[in-house]
Amino acid sequence: MDDPYRSKPRRGRTNLASCLVAAVFLLLIAVAITTVYFLLFKPKHPRIAVNAVQFPTFTLSNGTVNFTFFQFVTVTNPNRDTFTHYDSSLQLDYSGDPVGFVFIPAGRIYAGRSQQMSAKFQVDRFPVPERGKVSAAVAFGDGVVAAGDVMEIETKMKLVGRVRVLKVFTHRVESEVKCSVDVRVTDGSVLALHC
Repeated sequence: MDDPYRSKPRRGRTNLASCLVAAVFLLLIAVAITTVYFLLFKPKHPRIAVNAVQFPTFTLSNGTVNFTFFQFVTVTNPNRDTFTHYDSSLQLDYSGDPVGFVFIPAGRIYAGRSQQMSAKFQVDRFPVPERGKVSAAVAFGDGVVAAGDVMEIETKMKLVGRVRVLKVFTHRVESEVKCSVDVRVTDGSVLALHC
């Protein structure tokens, strides 16, 4: 005969406990996978280092200048897979206005490697301030130069591309570097480069 006062095991509580243990276990696995992803496989933006800026041809005539512009950079891909870049550009600004622009051809930089790149374009005539309007003097490494003899140009290089993650997913990355270049307007020599 069954004892009515004897307690029967409750299956609901054991099922709930099993579900909670499984949920905690799955949560721990998700945290571990996320940590490994962020430590090892998270896509990083490429690093751009401007090595030099040159003006091989530079002409000042009637308050306007025209010149050929060269920029040499080193781009480093810190990722574990190839960085494929496209839709990249180099822009030249003077007093906040764009004066030159060039697209950078698409290419690849392999995992953990650095690549030397250069961009060259011709800038047609644009006006510069009259030399007599600025009377301050600026000190550079080779002496004191009248500020009216110096113009400041800003360069902006932008690399846009993608990196594959775990050989399956692709991730968009982009990097940008801005530099200001102090140029002597009499001969086009670079007096200072700040990036």
